[in-house]
Amino acid sequence: MRKLIIAAALAASAVLPVAAHSADKVRIGYWTSGVSLGYGSVLEAKDFLAERGVEAEFVHFPDVNAPIRALAAGSIDLAFGAPLAGVFSSAAEGVPIKIFAATQPADVQFVVPADSPIQSIDELKGKKVGMSPAGSSVAVIASAVLEGNHRIKANDFSLVGGNEARLAQFLAQKQVDAAALRSVTVAQLGDELKLRRLGSFAEEWKTLTQSDALPYIGVGTVSAKLADSQPQTVARVIAALRDTLAWGDAHPDEVVAILKKSANLPENDARVYVGQWSAMNRLSFEPQDLETLRREHQVFTDAGLIKGELKPDLFTTDPYAQSKNLK
Repeated sequence: MRKLIIAAALAASAVLPVAAHSADKVRIGYWTSGVSLGYGSVLEAKDFLAERGVEAEFVHFPDVNAPIRALAAGSIDLAFGAPLAGVFSSAAEGVPIKIFAATQPADVQFVVPADSPIQSIDELKGKKVGMSPAGSSVAVIASAVLEGNHRIKANDFSLVGGNEARLAQFLAQKQVDAAALRSVTVAQLGDELKLRRLGSFAEEWKTLTQSDALPYIGVGTVSAKLADSQPQTVARVIAALRDTLAWGDAHPDEVVAILKKSANLPENDARVYVGQWSAMNRLSFEPQDLETLRREHQVFTDAGLIKGELKPDLFTTDPYAQSKNLK
């Protein structure tokens, strides 16, 4: 009988970690526009987080920089697509946050209306250029390449901020001369608003840095408290994010249905988004990703677009490494 009691106690103790894992609660915030809206809608609609033992509470933000402010205030624990430039600046100011993954490549294009007299990026000097709001990664990268490649400084053009839908409206109504739009937005507009491409962030970044690396605009960011005290929880979130990417790539029709229902996207817009699912969304934190992020920080600081040093502990790599061992 004593052996049976001991065996039962050992069995119970073996179950305890699993039960504890299932009770882990993580408040996840994201911007409800652009790439984040579609990916977040799928993440919320599916049970990948729950299957990984994470009880998620989702918090939606209408402003691209709001998730960083929420992390600083302690009202959320994690953001899967926080603007990189804002994360760099906040960390330099002492906000206790860490980057755990690179998640959103800068798949952005400079465009003008098809009938615009502007023929090149060089001609954007003195013009109104629409893009994500000031402080966003899109705005910082755009400013860096405009100055570095075309000698157009930040005060040489007027930045008109807005989400993707508003920027398309600005272009249609001739309220801006050009815009930096995500490739998915350009594709979704189709014949509704004829645009002419001037160049892409990928091309401009390659020229600026003399490298083939595609810059990131969004990164997975977590409170330092959660990263330091519960790295295994962050690892399970990473595994769930990876599950979401793989599932979305393999189930395009189901993703379309989710986007139509949860994100209120028309059928065609949803299918265009799904067609660029893998190009817009990533979950990686390999050495080459870390090097790209370090290079971005250097470019941003050299251009005076952000201030402060890159803290050596900003990148937390253990959760990503742990996530690879989760089946």
